[in-house]
Amino acid sequence: QLQASGGGSVQVGGSLRLSCAPSGRISTMGWFRQAPGKEREFVAAKRWTAGEYYADSVKGRFTISRDAAKKTWYLQMNSLKPEDTAVYYCAADVRGLIVSSMTSPRQWDYWGQGTQVTVSS
Repeated sequence: QLQASGGGSVQVGGSLRLSCAPSGRISTMGWFRQAPGKEREFVAAKRWTAGEYYADSVKGRFTISRDAAKKTWYLQMNSLKPEDTAVYYCAADVRGLIVSSMTSPRQWDYWGQGTQVTVSS
């Protein structure tokens, strides 16, 4: 259902762009991340029609976007920090999540396989 790509290793202050291509129409795309020994946490989400939502820890540095022609969603990550190191997952919702539910991994319908992002100092 979801094919995620774009992870890698960068130094502090660098940038990466993650991509996720759903196989069908979705309502909302989300990005989560999970560091070793930690729970999966919400990073960002964007509705098909409008509205972008970000975790406070990434606000101003990360941008979620959609290329309708390519049917691909992106997470542009700038000014990366060591604490951004994690496996990043894209997630899709097909029912229309309310904002308050977006941060809960259990509310999402489909998940990508995860891609590693490593930020070194």
